[in-house]
Amino acid sequence: MIHVVTIPEFEKSNHMQNNYLIIMAGGVGSRFWPMSTAQKPKQFLDILNVGQTMLQQTVERFKHCCPMSNVFVVTSEKYKALVKEQVPKLDDSQILLEPCMRNTAPCIAYAVWKIKKRNPNANIVVSPSDHLVVNIQEFERVIKQGLDFTAHNDALLTLGIKPHKPETGYGYIKQVSEVGTSTSEIKKVEAFKEKPTLELAKEYVANGNYYWNSGIFLWSATAIEKAIRNYLPKLANIFDTLAPSLDEAKEHEAIQQHFPTCPNISVDYGIMEHAPNIYVYPSDFGWSDMGTWGSLHELALKTNEANVLKGNIHTFDTSDSIIRIDNNKKVVVQGLKGYIVVETNEALLICQRKEEQRIKEFQS
Repeated sequence: MIHVVTIPEFEKSNHMQNNYLIIMAGGVGSRFWPMSTAQKPKQFLDILNVGQTMLQQTVERFKHCCPMSNVFVVTSEKYKALVKEQVPKLDDSQILLEPCMRNTAPCIAYAVWKIKKRNPNANIVVSPSDHLVVNIQEFERVIKQGLDFTAHNDALLTLGIKPHKPETGYGYIKQVSEVGTSTSEIKKVEAFKEKPTLELAKEYVANGNYYWNSGIFLWSATAIEKAIRNYLPKLANIFDTLAPSLDEAKEHEAIQQHFPTCPNISVDYGIMEHAPNIYVYPSDFGWSDMGTWGSLHELALKTNEANVLKGNIHTFDTSDSIIRIDNNKKVVVQGLKGYIVVETNEALLICQRKEEQRIKEFQS
């Protein structure tokens, strides 16, 4: 029997004390080069020029969903100081440091084993640190509804974003055609789909049963631990070995020793595409993964010529472009259409927007 708790029940309950947030903040954001670098990736930058970094916005949007003491940020060792600087309310024990990159499944397992040791009844949201959410009120409603669902069901829930265009840059989630649960909102998942061609993306949008894969997950600690044991047993064994060291003085040393032995695998490939108890919550709260300069152009405030500008910039006969200059020097741009121009202290990028997928290549 599927049980779904209403929002008023959520507000009255003590469940919020069992709610935990895992923020994944270890990526290097290479598609936002040269502004995003390995030394200071995009999650630590104010990409949208709103006065908060992407990480700070992520922490802020969950403030009514779980206590600050239950927030964990998983990041690279080299970003510890940035996390402390930007989220000073975090205790050192809430910043989990990866000695090397091993994709999302080990990142999540590290936090889950640590959280479950503290609270076996934990109910968890996993979120990337570099996404944009426009409608915070609707986002909170969805998260609270989703957490109540996972608190009462052995389910792995992901947020699916209702597509408003045939996007080829996202993976898709297909829900079952029949009603899969007793609620009209949360649906059983039929399949995960890779990033499609434009023609296939058009079919997905027309079908109505496909959603963008947001990469935001909700589950109880018990449900995700069981799934890791079933589908990634080697990973479970590593963290069983590490468990006695977690929240102890020897945690850092133990992680240094054992974390590099973890399989390099995403939670999508390792678990979500195999487990039978996968659900999707189709949502619409103004979401973007902010993965590219193009996504910034789509979402940012534009001039009448559809330019996104930051700096002392003067344009003539220029349209559909992003021009961003870190310093205050006067920059005059004439005759560009559909370009990315970004200057930092270290580099200058001039690139056609349609070629932005090559930015990783340009960095070498």
